[in-house]
Amino acid sequence: MLKALPLTLVISIVPLFTGFIVGVVVAFVRMYKVKYIHRIAQFYVSFFRGTPLLLHIMLVYFALPMILDALSVRYGWGISSSFIPLIMFIFVAFTLNIGAYMSETIRSGILSVSIGQLEAAYSVGMTTSQAMRRIVIPQALMASLPNLLSKFVGLLHGSSLAFTISLQEVNGTAHIVAMRNWKYLEAFIAAAVIYWILTIIAEHISGLLEKRLNVYSKGGVA
Repeated sequence: MLKALPLTLVISIVPLFTGFIVGVVVAFVRMYKVKYIHRIAQFYVSFFRGTPLLLHIMLVYFALPMILDALSVRYGWGISSSFIPLIMFIFVAFTLNIGAYMSETIRSGILSVSIGQLEAAYSVGMTTSQAMRRIVIPQALMASLPNLLSKFVGLLHGSSLAFTISLQEVNGTAHIVAMRNWKYLEAFIAAAVIYWILTIIAEHISGLLEKRLNVYSKGGVA
């Protein structure tokens, strides 16, 4: 099962970063109510937060090949969805799922920063982008860090669903090992220990990040 650990980490970490980017974009689109787009963003957040991750995997797994093949035929791209690696479906599904949750976390973190700090930044000649980068976003990340950690842990645990499309991560490998030697209890206890250790490591890293970002809650500026 340890041989499946790198795949589990990749499935958890890559969507964390791509989902964070999606979450930031969606959060700003909704906050500034970008014309037309903000309604799409609102629907996206509502749908993906209101439906389970397993459903997202199934929708992406079945819909993405159909869309890609239809576009390929229409525009003569000469490509086939059969060449898409299975892990790409997981990346897309997990990114869409975590992006919806992160957008709300990031948006609430930004709104928690006092508007007076933004006005003070303008008074000393900062632009909006400078104020957001040096004052607002670091404090928003500080406020959002516990929720961001819980999202990563959710991704880590959710990676076990990758086995539904035949990706052999830790949980999937536990199933295979158990079926081969009929030691189901031992296999799943081992998988649980691996997930538990990974969660403890993630919490430790979060603690280090919290100390690093704590300077902003005391009025520091990078």
